Amino acid sequence: MPYPTSLLDYGTLDGGLVRMMERFKTEGTLIGDADSDAFVMDNPNAALLGMLFDQRVRAEYAFTGPFRLFERLGHLDLKRMADMDLEAFSAAFAEKPAVHRFTNVMADRTQAIAKIVVDKYEGKAENIWNNDVSFDVIQKRLMELPGFGKMKAHKMKFVLHYFGYRDFS
Repeated sequence: MPYPTSLLDYGTLDGGLVRMMERFKTEGTLIGDADSDAFVMDNPNAALLGMLFDQRVRAEYAFTGPFRLFERLGHLDLKRMADMDLEAFSAAFAEKPAVHRFTNVMADRTQAIAKIVVDKYEGKAENIWNNDVSFDVIQKRLMELPGFGKMKAHKMKFVLHYFGYRDFS
């Protein structure tokens, strides 16, 4: 997927996601590495999980977390994640470098999200935001997921836009 051609006004936000969008304006990459950006752009599940992982860790580390998980599991298939033994799944999170600093909590939330996406969205994160549904609908859907409050769901608009999934300009 291509980078966006238009930029969104993120003046109401703060934190690591803002730093990523500022980097995009000056360096042309969000995460700081074109290959890392490409992985998130090509994997809707990575975009969703990257936003989930953006909690109490540097945003760039959060958005590379899905790639670390992919390397350990050999996939980012939410159906397979939903069906995994939680102890084995948590062990994959804990391998060094850890997927997230809160390995057990994030492994549990990731698996819970995987189960919801499998049950409600055919196992595909992109079904949360595809079909030209309004961002209000997307935000409501995201807020049904563990770890996604109102602010995190709101920030997903910028993730979807900047990683090329939806144009919200």
